[in-house]
Amino acid sequence: MYDSRGARSSARAVALAAVLLLAGCSSGGGDDGKGNADPGAAITQQPREADPFWVNPDSNAARQVRSYAKAGKGADAGRIRRIAAQPTGEWIGPENPEQEARGFTEAAQRSGRTALLVLYDIPHRDCGQYSQGGAADGDAYRAWLAGVARGIQDRSATVILEPDAVLHLVDGCTPAQFAEERYDLLRGAITTLKSLKNTKVYLDAGNAGWGHPDQIYRPLQQAGVARADGFAVNVSNFYSTQDSIAYGRQLSAKVGGKHFVIDTSRNGNGPYTGGDPAERWCNPPGRALGETPTTKTADPLVDAYLWVKRPGESDGTCKGGPQAGDWWPSYALGLAGATDS
Repeated sequence: MYDSRGARSSARAVALAAVLLLAGCSSGGGDDGKGNADPGAAITQQPREADPFWVNPDSNAARQVRSYAKAGKGADAGRIRRIAAQPTGEWIGPENPEQEARGFTEAAQRSGRTALLVLYDIPHRDCGQYSQGGAADGDAYRAWLAGVARGIQDRSATVILEPDAVLHLVDGCTPAQFAEERYDLLRGAITTLKSLKNTKVYLDAGNAGWGHPDQIYRPLQQAGVARADGFAVNVSNFYSTQDSIAYGRQLSAKVGGKHFVIDTSRNGNGPYTGGDPAERWCNPPGRALGETPTTKTADPLVDAYLWVKRPGESDGTCKGGPQAGDWWPSYALGLAGATDS
């Protein structure tokens, strides 16, 4: 449902050298994140007081900005800059977890920022849908997670842990025989990550359109949310920030007052209500970028608005989209241009 990185993991690992190089010369301001800078200007970090998270200067969106600017498409470059200028989640691939986690956190450290990482490799993930896959078994997942931890070390990182992993146990999508192992893996992942000096962990907890918090709070507790910094809502989905806050507050009250983060990457126009209800989450038309990432939120329980899903990357091969996680320029332009007056 979210991201598919297997075939592209090696290419991402090779690209880390370029990321580190660019990070060294991209630590200042330079644009306002709204497309008002020179379309061909380098992608730079947001002011620390506005957002402490690292902006990848060599993301798919940043590359698209450079490509459009080189082709003389200044308006398109300016729109995509609205995406490229914001910090987005780095989804760690299955093949080189230590190298990727080290590369992203080192680049963030050089810029004096925090890396936002997404861990999405749980066995039997996505119930055979567009992002099916994950680690072969529990031992493989533990080894992968250990690699991530070695890569992060004591550098600053915020981790979104396993989108859908708990939700798919609750809704029955993941067969019951895998439940005990999955809970154990999630508890172990939280313990491992929280043993790191400067890592925060937010366990995925579904979205405002899925169901009532009564259905998921006990599974979250069983998965170890008490030892995490909190939970994440609306990952890769489109529910409004207001509805997500309401859902998160109800859930927080049931899990000891835990704080939470909200994925606002594509929720500017709220959820899509047309087409097949079973695939309204998959590349829906007419959506828009949401609130830009920040730790200055509208509610004291909300630690941050984050762009966990990278705007412009496909949800899967539906509605004409490429594979899950692949960059889709026309969809990116639609998201970024939806706020034009």
